[in-house]
Amino acid sequence: MLKPDPADPIVVTGTGIVGPLGVGVDAFWSRLIAGRSGIVRNNRFDTTGYAAHIAGLVPDKADDPDGFDPADHIDGKDIKKMDLFIQYAIAACAEALDQAGWHPQTDADRAATATVIGSGVGGSPVMARAVETIHAKGPRRLSPFTVPSFLANLAAGWLSIIHQFRGPIGTPVTACAASAQAIGDGMRLILTGEAEIAVVGGAEGSVDPISIGGFGASRALSTSYADAPEKASRPFDKGHDGFVLSEGAAVLVIEKLSHARARGARPLAVLAGYGTSADAYHLTAGSPDGAGAQVAMRNALAMAGLEPSQIDYVNAHATSTEVGDAAEVAGLRAVFSDRGKDLAVSSTKSATGHMLGAAGAAEAVIAIAALRHGIVPPTINLDDPTEDADHFDLVPNTAKARAMRYVLSNSFGFGGVNAALVFGQAPA
Repeated sequence: MLKPDPADPIVVTGTGIVGPLGVGVDAFWSRLIAGRSGIVRNNRFDTTGYAAHIAGLVPDKADDPDGFDPADHIDGKDIKKMDLFIQYAIAACAEALDQAGWHPQTDADRAATATVIGSGVGGSPVMARAVETIHAKGPRRLSPFTVPSFLANLAAGWLSIIHQFRGPIGTPVTACAASAQAIGDGMRLILTGEAEIAVVGGAEGSVDPISIGGFGASRALSTSYADAPEKASRPFDKGHDGFVLSEGAAVLVIEKLSHARARGARPLAVLAGYGTSADAYHLTAGSPDGAGAQVAMRNALAMAGLEPSQIDYVNAHATSTEVGDAAEVAGLRAVFSDRGKDLAVSSTKSATGHMLGAAGAAEAVIAIAALRHGIVPPTINLDDPTEDADHFDLVPNTAKARAMRYVLSNSFGFGGVNAALVFGQAPA
């Protein structure tokens, strides 16, 4: 197992986010700890006939001062060349790079910068519109940018081109663990010496007829709260009835502490450990005992050189599905067998919904903010917790002040993929 040097750990020097709670880490975080929800009625398309009528939509800047306007981040001539997930990635990346102060000007620094941006789906909205265009007008009416606007790796591609990053580039497409694995991949590239600094994260923009219809057909989506969207995402609560599909992007800048200090950058947190595994169990459901999740969590702890007793907070993957939440709780109770209400475990998907391939990176940004501010974000909509989950402090409905040294963030995806990340307090 690759392990960071304790004397020269990998640190996070920049974070950026676009999501249902707004654009920018400060706005997103303040709304999250205030217990606000980003779930609304889905107005992206006519949902008549669909099982789900709600979604976690990135707010439009015309309606919200902390909302999204692509023109704030992208040259007008390029906007039509990319689907939403790419646009979100560009905005989140710009924030992270500005905070990190990383705008390389030399060939050596550009070649030393890796770009790893995961996506669970890529540009399915463009694909859906392309099919409509073919049926209505014929294939000759398709834009020449159709394919590069939906390919999952084009978020990483655009970031590399815009910022002239010439180091390793990649795109995990591992469902809802994609961006957590992107962070882990970037960590490995630094540990092996293939990169000095890595721009890592994930992007998703798939609130579209294909995704809403497909997940609805599998009965995975919440359908009981159409008239009260903010109450729909209910991880660990007996009233949960499925997840809420959401969108957005999150990006982190990571590098060794020595590299950060040499250029005068301020570390936000330590990226201490990463673990990943496969369930080898089922296409869409995790093993009921959370066996694969246990392996990922234990590997992340081992890389970090930590015991379970040293984790102060877990940002759970918990999406608000009965089977998935129960499996994760089983895994947590096995790994943290000596813990109980002294361990804070919350699911911020209760406020954001499920950002699919961007979820892991978004929750990594949240975990870092929790460490920095000494505040555990709440699990909102938690009125009647399931007995198995109530073993831990689920931080119901209200954020809690708490000094934390280490936090763990979980991400699990279809196909049985598991990923866990451990973050620690930034060095003095």
